[in-house]
Amino acid sequence: MKFDTSLGFGTDLKDVPVLARAAEASGFDAMWTTETQHDPFLPLALAAEHTQRIQFGTAVTIAFARSPVVLAHTAWDLANLSGGRFILGLGTQVKAHIERRFGMTWSGKPVSQLREFVLALRAVWECWRNGTRLNFRGEHYKLTLMTPFFSPNPIQHPHIPIYIAGVGVPLCKLAGEVADGFLVHPYHTPKYLVEVIRPAIEDGAKKAGRTSRDVVVSGTAFVALDEAEREVIRAQIAFYASTPSYRPVLDFHGWGAIGEQLSALAARGQWGEMPALIGDEMLETFAVVAGWDEAADRVKARYTGLVDRIAFYRPFVSGSDEEQWRKVIGRMKDEG
Repeated sequence: MKFDTSLGFGTDLKDVPVLARAAEASGFDAMWTTETQHDPFLPLALAAEHTQRIQFGTAVTIAFARSPVVLAHTAWDLANLSGGRFILGLGTQVKAHIERRFGMTWSGKPVSQLREFVLALRAVWECWRNGTRLNFRGEHYKLTLMTPFFSPNPIQHPHIPIYIAGVGVPLCKLAGEVADGFLVHPYHTPKYLVEVIRPAIEDGAKKAGRTSRDVVVSGTAFVALDEAEREVIRAQIAFYASTPSYRPVLDFHGWGAIGEQLSALAARGQWGEMPALIGDEMLETFAVVAGWDEAADRVKARYTGLVDRIAFYRPFVSGSDEEQWRKVIGRMKDEG
């Protein structure tokens, strides 16, 4: 099981080279960025330039906020710059964000649209790699024009892994069908992984004539290292659980009524009242609660055999916690 990390949501670009070098020196296998407060790709260009071994990727970038060709160019360049260390992680987001935050059109068919998006990316890359005519025609995207003036040169590592993210069964199945990996949302439980996510990936893989071994399962674990972090994570779980499209996880555990209450509070902007609905039993179902010395062993016990790579829902910070991180990494990679 590989052990990854992430850049903090508010990381300044000028700090990325130092953080990337420190993360690589500490022994992390990959560093991920998110599309929250900053562009997810610019930090990765800096990380590629200032490291040699560590992989890096987006977890996630929002597919429907972009053209497949625009994203194909960005990924192609990052794969080339990094010597093949880049992983493209895609998410769909939800209607309100696509329409009101990005100003784009919501198709109402996110699963079929994401399937086409992945296939369109690969069609573009195939065109650039082998000079084949671009002729992608689908319900959501039509790409039929690519002249030499707009085609980049072939690169040494043209196979760019595409991971997709999701919570519900349809996107898990889609990962099994078309993706190289599946990014498990932090808002999950081990039981949901075992009984919902992994079987859905297997079903999708069988449909496409593949096996689940063809899909890397990458998870992010809520880990509360002290009392203050318990409350931060309690609030984060409440935020995610208020999202109607994430309701299947709560329903699966018999907590659907709590999800409805959280959604109602969120609709009224009563964010401060939401964490109180996440009791300790629910918190410890979603999160590992342990200090630095026990965290690695608890995470390994929880996820070994369930995911191929794991990260803490806690950004890597160079400096004060670096020695603690080194100890955690050592325990995570200790096979004894």
